[in-house]
Amino acid sequence: MLALEFVALRFWVIVGFIIQLGMHMDTLIEIFKQHNEIEIIDTPLDIYLEIPHLAYLEVKKPNGGKALLFTRPIDSRNGTSFDIPVFMNIFGSFKRLELIATQSPESIATQIKNLLNLAPPKGLLSIFATLKKYASLRFTLPQIVKNAPCQSVRYIGDEVDLYRFPILTTWKRDAAPFITMGQVYTQDLEGKKKNLGLYRLQVHSKNELGLHWQIHKDSAHFFHEYKKHNKKMPVSIGLGGDALYTWCGQAPLPNGIYELMLYGVIKKSRPKVVKCINNELSVPADCDIVIEGFVDTSVLKDEGPFGDHTGFYTPIEPYPVLQVTAITQKQNPIYPASVVGKPPLEDKYMGYLTERVFLPLLQTTAHGLLDYHMPENGVFHNLIFAKIAPQYPGHAKQIMHAFWGVGQMSFVKHALFLGEDAPSLENYQEVLTYVLNRFSTKRILISEGVCDALDHSSPNYAYGGKLGLDVSEELHEAQTFVLCSDDELCENLKSKMPQVQIVRQYGIDAEIPIAIIGIAKQGRVLDHVERLQDMAQNLKIAIFVDAHKNDLNNPYMLVWRIVNNIDAKRDIKILDSQVFVDATDKNKDDGYLRQWPLETDCDMEVIENLIKKGFEIHEGMLKAFHICNSPHT
Repeated sequence: MLALEFVALRFWVIVGFIIQLGMHMDTLIEIFKQHNEIEIIDTPLDIYLEIPHLAYLEVKKPNGGKALLFTRPIDSRNGTSFDIPVFMNIFGSFKRLELIATQSPESIATQIKNLLNLAPPKGLLSIFATLKKYASLRFTLPQIVKNAPCQSVRYIGDEVDLYRFPILTTWKRDAAPFITMGQVYTQDLEGKKKNLGLYRLQVHSKNELGLHWQIHKDSAHFFHEYKKHNKKMPVSIGLGGDALYTWCGQAPLPNGIYELMLYGVIKKSRPKVVKCINNELSVPADCDIVIEGFVDTSVLKDEGPFGDHTGFYTPIEPYPVLQVTAITQKQNPIYPASVVGKPPLEDKYMGYLTERVFLPLLQTTAHGLLDYHMPENGVFHNLIFAKIAPQYPGHAKQIMHAFWGVGQMSFVKHALFLGEDAPSLENYQEVLTYVLNRFSTKRILISEGVCDALDHSSPNYAYGGKLGLDVSEELHEAQTFVLCSDDELCENLKSKMPQVQIVRQYGIDAEIPIAIIGIAKQGRVLDHVERLQDMAQNLKIAIFVDAHKNDLNNPYMLVWRIVNNIDAKRDIKILDSQVFVDATDKNKDDGYLRQWPLETDCDMEVIENLIKKGFEIHEGMLKAFHICNSPHT
């Protein structure tokens, strides 16, 4: 018995040591091994498409598959190999999330809530309780150290060569290799405000990186300060170290709050940082690789195209360039990487942690908000469900506008607001029934505002239409609807719109269903819907999609395409009790003057080569997630 107690004590001492010093990549790999959460791949695989494609397929397995450690990455195009392993799908399961954060998302959210709800103490006991709650704030101040493993090996000046690292090319049409899990450290001109961001970083040359920070991000705000004063901007990029740094880099904290402060609160330990050797910034001391340099604010360089987390390629656009002046690393570094594209991917799990942790913070600006959920196939900013407790007329619309005006939540394009009696927001079938039982065109709000810079369907860059639907209260109007079979409805529609090819109705057990209508597009779709007004008894909610590229029996991917493809002001038409939504690809007929992007699809030749190398890849999964556009699938 004493032996068991000793083993247990030793385990918790080790856990405490890990929490105190940060969870290095090699430590995390060992923990994943203990929990059967990792697969080691010793087969030589190419950094060009092969490694990313395999990781892309792995995360789509039930429960996110396993983390993957590629021990023998190669670059077949240049005939080189790397002694630096590539570590992928790190966040790709709920289990791994908790192992990285060392606690549950709910526990972290409770800590945040306690800090936000501190009230003036009354009495001696209350004072001590308040001090205990405040105690976690002592961990928010980074601790500077002098000697750091991340600076054991140094490449300075002409020695700098980004190509010595296994930086991946994910998609065939990507312009170049790019870093996906780089922690980007910046500060304002006076050095008072610091920021940790997570942006893609294109390799332009052996000593140049493109910085894809979008116009709404803190780093971009800092950039304009330096530009105004004609000064070069210091930027440092950390790779590896504690995986939680990477998650903190995408956390939607209020402007001016340094993301490493959040790390300290979660880990209950001050983050240890070291001053960079070539600029005035500091980075976590346990990073595996650190890239340092300066940005000439007068220089922009074309970046892209790249397949992104929306599942589409982003256009070529000018972005700042980091001139790399130094690279430092540990003796045996590990290169962390992620893959972006069509959902579900690793960001599903990272987004879940973000969603749960930041609910208390969002509730401070949205009175009456009980819960919210961002489905990953809505690519987070394109679709949100919110459960509210309305207390006065217009309360739901007030919260809609609060969402659209707060930080990264302002990027949300489509928001559905349900009442406090709504089912779990993650039970999509019940949520659909709940919404359709309360749906009325009178409950639709169409607005406009800022969009994510990666949004392709808005008519203008980073600005477009938004949709709000308030079904938070019972519907007190009679619904007159007669359900037809899919075939019967399809024939009726064809008689009025010959371009209709197939129909699939969802929510047929509710008061009114949604009709997904596959068409062979001819001209602007919404110009033809007046012909369907006399079908109001059988058709209330109609969503048009391109028949040739949509499986109408796959609701997961239908949601992905629909919310990606619409701009509420341009693509929604309300005719009395009917609403028509055009979710087809857009062109000049629609008044769309930008270039409609291609989708991220795996290269079938790469898939076939992976199969030849002994990796199991199931055709059913390729079809389910529209992974390849190929006759093979």
